[in-house]
Amino acid sequence: MPPSAYPDAPFSLARLFEAVTETVPDRVAVVSGPRRLTYRGLNARSTRVARHLAGTGVRPGEHVALLARNRAEWLESFLGILRAGAVPVNLNYRYVAGELHHVLSDSHAVALVAEDSLAATVVPVRDGLPRLRHVLLIEDGSPRAASLAGMDYETALAAQQPGDPAELPPTSGSDHYLLYTGGTTGYPKGVLWRQADIFRAALERRSPGAPRARDLTDVAERAARCFPQRMLLLGPLMHAAGQWNALSMLLCGKRVVLSTDSAFDADRLVALAHREGAHTLQLVGDAMARPFVMRLLAEPDRCPTLTSVRSGGTPLTHPVRALWRSWRSDLTLADSYGGSETGVCGTADAGVVPGAHPSGETARGPNFAMGGSVAVLDDRLEPLPAGSTEVGRIARTGHIPLGYYNDPVATARTFPVDPRGRRWALSGDYATRGEDGSVVLLGRGSVVVNTAGEKVYPEEVEAVIKAHPDVVDAIVLPLPDEALGQRVSAVVAVAAGARVDVEGLRAHCRGRLAGYKVPRSVRFVDQVRRTAAGKQDYRWASAVARRGTDTGEAVSGHPVW
Repeated sequence: MPPSAYPDAPFSLARLFEAVTETVPDRVAVVSGPRRLTYRGLNARSTRVARHLAGTGVRPGEHVALLARNRAEWLESFLGILRAGAVPVNLNYRYVAGELHHVLSDSHAVALVAEDSLAATVVPVRDGLPRLRHVLLIEDGSPRAASLAGMDYETALAAQQPGDPAELPPTSGSDHYLLYTGGTTGYPKGVLWRQADIFRAALERRSPGAPRARDLTDVAERAARCFPQRMLLLGPLMHAAGQWNALSMLLCGKRVVLSTDSAFDADRLVALAHREGAHTLQLVGDAMARPFVMRLLAEPDRCPTLTSVRSGGTPLTHPVRALWRSWRSDLTLADSYGGSETGVCGTADAGVVPGAHPSGETARGPNFAMGGSVAVLDDRLEPLPAGSTEVGRIARTGHIPLGYYNDPVATARTFPVDPRGRRWALSGDYATRGEDGSVVLLGRGSVVVNTAGEKVYPEEVEAVIKAHPDVVDAIVLPLPDEALGQRVSAVVAVAAGARVDVEGLRAHCRGRLAGYKVPRSVRFVDQVRRTAAGKQDYRWASAVARRGTDTGEAVSGHPVW
């Protein structure tokens, strides 16, 4: 459906949240450590953030960066920036100074909201950011960087008087929403959306078959009628999966439970889910799902209200799905597919995947049921028909981004127009079409291994490796090879005390993969490093894989979080 199908104005994210707040003001919106904020309370504090920013000269359309871990202030600030008519810029809290400088400079950020411990990384690059004119600092128990000349967050909010909301600028669905990509294979790029489009593409929750919301009244009425579901959110708010799940919950009157821990601790997270009566668990792939379910299997009576587990960013493998099913057979397991450039495109029932090997692992990715605006395109930008064996790019049309902020060259490459005049958003993933029209995910095009003319999709090999009973995690990537051009390489973590050698792992793969897909290089590590969003950290894996030729040598890994 084209963006012009509905008026822009009602679908600004700030107006949507205010409409929900007016309908369910006393419902709990956010749980963050000891803090519990109702919709009324969250709206009041975000309005204070908006007034503060407007009072310091932040104008509608200007960009304000957010540098914080999952906490209530992240959501307060995000909503407050929107209410001020400004545009939030998500910053990865694991960035080093150079990466922070790139995003703050590239985004033209004029203000920064940051936790004290994270703001210290900005100090070395502060002088190189002439547009950055205001800093708001959130106390987190760390020393405050005096050289940033920042204002205390709570002091700033306390100074704001209730006042007339009309004093703040009007907002519209045509206002911008900016999301910087994770940058695992290069410097991050800002994906620029209209707020009305991101609402349609990623944030609007509705029952199967229900029509799209026509106006604010529809959104508010749905919030009033909805079951007040509680979601424990494990994905970081700084990335799309965590951010979109949190916002979609808030825009339909539900509750978001945040973990305020700085590291992933399965014991504490299971305790939190149990204590808060979480109905849904949002996580990112095996790296989060496996330790969580292992803790549940040790205490199977915990989390009796948990009925749904949703993974985004990377699919759950069959062995991990089997662990969840062994804990509770009637649990709903689902993988979500989407990206910063495409929004949420579809889901896959994380049950037994068609085409699975008898031992359980899958030689190809899961089958995703996609919306009508999603297709798999060939090189001519033509949609592939159902049942086609040709490999193409997953793409979306309709409600898609305006492009990359500050990068017209990348915009033209990723958002092309086909011969019929349709504009597409190309994802970085390759796929085929199932006989039933589903999309069979193969993996990222940026790390496809081209070995002796054969293309190998890393996620396909990873799924097989991780199905080995002693393997905990793995990343597959290309390495240069004089004879083959590229060879399949794997960085693998095994369970403590397990004895897995290179030849044993290859033998496991040979029975399930064509010979050219079997890893020629294997590096064992203590722990596979992933991004804060739980995705493959290809830069780290490449550095590890290049340390030597295939000896199967174990090297020191890094914590997942």
